[in-house]
Amino acid sequence: FCLEHLKFRLESDFRRGPYRKTVVKIGVGATIRDPEVHGGYQKKWQIVNASFSRYDANTMKRAELFFTFILLPLDYLALVAAGFAAYASRFHPIFTSIRPVAFDLTLEAFATIIFSVAFVWLLIYALSGLYRTKRPRLWDELIQIVLANLAVMAIILGFLFFSRELFESRFILLASFVFVTLFVGVERLLVRLLQRSLLRASIGARHVAIIGKNKTADAIGKALRAQGSLGYVIIAQFESFNETARKKLLDLKRKGELDAMLLADPNVDRHVAQSLLAFTDTEQLDYFYAADLFLSATSRTEMHTYGGIPIVEVKKTPLEGWGAIYKRLFDIVIALILILITLPLQIIITVALFLEQPGRVLFSRLPNGTKVTRIGEGGRPFHYFKFRSMTKNAHAYRFDPEFVKKYGNQRAGTPLFKLKNDPRVTPVGRILRKFSLDELPEFYLVLIGRMSLVGPRPHLPEEVERYKPLDRKVLTLKPGITGMAQVSGRADLDFEEEVRLDTFYIENWSPGLDLRILLKTPLVVLGKKGAY
Repeated sequence: FCLEHLKFRLESDFRRGPYRKTVVKIGVGATIRDPEVHGGYQKKWQIVNASFSRYDANTMKRAELFFTFILLPLDYLALVAAGFAAYASRFHPIFTSIRPVAFDLTLEAFATIIFSVAFVWLLIYALSGLYRTKRPRLWDELIQIVLANLAVMAIILGFLFFSRELFESRFILLASFVFVTLFVGVERLLVRLLQRSLLRASIGARHVAIIGKNKTADAIGKALRAQGSLGYVIIAQFESFNETARKKLLDLKRKGELDAMLLADPNVDRHVAQSLLAFTDTEQLDYFYAADLFLSATSRTEMHTYGGIPIVEVKKTPLEGWGAIYKRLFDIVIALILILITLPLQIIITVALFLEQPGRVLFSRLPNGTKVTRIGEGGRPFHYFKFRSMTKNAHAYRFDPEFVKKYGNQRAGTPLFKLKNDPRVTPVGRILRKFSLDELPEFYLVLIGRMSLVGPRPHLPEEVERYKPLDRKVLTLKPGITGMAQVSGRADLDFEEEVRLDTFYIENWSPGLDLRILLKTPLVVLGKKGAY
């Protein structure tokens, strides 16, 4: 009877907190008293050996909490170290030779100040969201650190102004800002690298089961397997959430091998999606789903109330107001710099193209003499040009049935036309295309405002005519020299995936996203993936 009861208690423990392996040996010789069994009936049993190796489903969450908590003492140490570094730098010969030290602030007095100010600094960091469990991307986190540091400096200067006290060294204040940004930034980068290294080793990673076997599920699965630092381990995949899948998932949950569910079928039946959501609620599992960018209106909405009725405004893009002003100014400054830097290379390319095939070195006019156009922001056409990379009259071949029949079309069935080994490309043009040098004149288009440095791909008029209504959302912004699609596969992407990426960029634009794309572009170009 006691054996049966012990078995029941162990099974209860399984339900409360799953065990990966359990070895229990029981023999005669000891007394177990349980008031819940037969009013305290005693029986002599002996537990010779019991070993429980438990896998806690909350391991990943505890790891997140640990890395969030550890940031507090590490940030404090970095802040204090930065303060002392700023103080010591003032006495460095490089700075004393420029201006001798003229204050009497001792190290002991400064230490008292910095130990106290560091706590205020941590408070501002907390108010700035730097201690959230789910950390932002590295670039966004660094921007938050800089902004928080500026806020602290403003508070310190305000305090000094209103208290009518003059800090004895403005240099130390400025140096403190620089060293704090550097020290905290490096410290958080090292913590992030450690966390990602542990996740790659599946320490603290979430065990995920995917529902769906389709293109979307394959793409998600490939990304999660390739990037172990994301913190997800795929342990199972099912075509649909049916009774068979449910039983297997429950078994995985009881074994402690399941932390989250990911619904990767955007077109799943609503009843199935609700059943899966209810299942995750019952079993305390995290729930993710892949949103279809074509069926979901947008990821950005704003709520208004008119006449007591809640009204949802669908925002096409966050690129409006000051965001649009920033992006335009950024385009002008960077385009000017890049034009000056690449000017010698542009001259060399111009000479090489003219020697290879005398005539126009820019692809700016069609064989019939009309201007080459692309579709820009709002569906408006604009005059487009870049370095010529094909033979004369190459544009006409894409409409030649015999040519298409002979060489095919990599994008057949879509509005696009693409050949991997295009016979129309000249030898010099092939080199230019390999490193995207044929697009250097686009910097001038950015400068005059027809294009942007980052944005969707420039669209051909004949392609746009074949776009579906939802595909035309990519015309919301100015086309870009580079973009989400360009750094995610270039010509290797199919049309639908290209539109998905461009739509994501349009709906989630930020200065940080632009910078990440720009920094990634040279690596993609040098890697030559999808360049043809």
